[in-house]
Amino acid sequence: MKDTMIKNSLLILLMLMAWPGFAQQDLSLTDAIQTALKNNYDVQITRQDQNIAEIKNNWGTAGRYPYINLSADSRFNSNQNDNEDFTQSQYIGSVSMNWTLFDGFSVRINKQKLEELEKLSKQNTGIMLESTIQSVILAYYSVLLEKEKMQVYEEVMSLSEDRYQKIMMQKDLGSAVTYDVLQAQNAYLADKSAYLLQQVAYKNAIRDLNYLMAVSDHPNYKLTDQFSAIPMDYTLDELEQQMVANNKSLKNQYINQNLLEKAVALAKSDYSPSLSFAGGITGSRVGTDYATRSLSWNNSANFYGNFTLSFNLFSGGTRKRALQIAQIDQEVGQVELAQIKHELTNRLSNIFEYYQVRKELLKVAKENLKAAELNLQISKEKFDSGAINSFNYRDVQNIYLNAALQELEAIYNFIDTHTTLLRMTGTIIQQYNP
Repeated sequence: MKDTMIKNSLLILLMLMAWPGFAQQDLSLTDAIQTALKNNYDVQITRQDQNIAEIKNNWGTAGRYPYINLSADSRFNSNQNDNEDFTQSQYIGSVSMNWTLFDGFSVRINKQKLEELEKLSKQNTGIMLESTIQSVILAYYSVLLEKEKMQVYEEVMSLSEDRYQKIMMQKDLGSAVTYDVLQAQNAYLADKSAYLLQQVAYKNAIRDLNYLMAVSDHPNYKLTDQFSAIPMDYTLDELEQQMVANNKSLKNQYINQNLLEKAVALAKSDYSPSLSFAGGITGSRVGTDYATRSLSWNNSANFYGNFTLSFNLFSGGTRKRALQIAQIDQEVGQVELAQIKHELTNRLSNIFEYYQVRKELLKVAKENLKAAELNLQISKEKFDSGAINSFNYRDVQNIYLNAALQELEAIYNFIDTHTTLLRMTGTIIQQYNP
């Protein structure tokens, strides 16, 4: 009987462990990033846009190849007249070709433009990947942050509960009054409320991470990476060099500048003559069936080939204005390039300053937490021995709570700034997605 009960208990335990609410799925930061890069909705859309740009980039789209058309037609006529009735069947087939042989090098320019557009699409995909990686990193550490906060709130709530239970016992013994009990109860209920709200924040953080990874079943993750910050030493000059070489937004602006140059070249090509060729063959077979005679057939074929040279001598100044606008757009692009360089340099300097400050704030927060932990430990011993009252002990609890939360926020803020630096210098993909 006892063995049977043990077996049943083990079976129930295994079933509970297999239940989705109890089973946990290990998830590292690398796994989260890989899942997001595969499933994220925006990444999928951007990759399809890149596929479209790759499909468009060919000589056919640029206009190098001829257009060939094939057509077939059949007709049936019945003629009723005073002389002699007849019916007529007609079958016509034709093949035609139209080919622009020269159009001011516009075909070659259009092909170069399509190549630049494909490069731009690839850069946009890269920007989306960087954005997704950064979002996943922050979402992943946000889950860890909320979990660590929840543990701090749980610890403080446990201390408040112990304090409340102790004062209740003291009241029963007559050494505490109702006022003390109410103060302890209010503190415990406040800490419990904060803990319950933090549970919601933790669950919401998991949902945000699931959304970035395009996961809809909300598994009970066990995040395997540690919630810690590893300060690294950088120099601003080194970061600026990496930004100029790797920043994808800056690379996009260079590609846009190339596209503006191609627009100027296309506007100039409109001043060139155009040479085109049109050729084909048309064949017909006509059958006539008279009322008093037998059916007769007549076959014919027509071959043709024409070259056309055209040159627009005047179009009301349209070409001149189009060229002027294209040249102005190119100048504007150069100004925008200088602007984005200046903007990125300023942003990098600002982020670098934040990075340096938050690295120091992280040290301060850690030292502050050590002092608060020691103070809480000593105060608990004094409170248990009656050396301090509950109000002083509550103040120390709040000091510890604030110090613990500040230390967690300092870690997250440092990770946020470090991730922003990596993205601005264009190294975040190599760092987190080798």
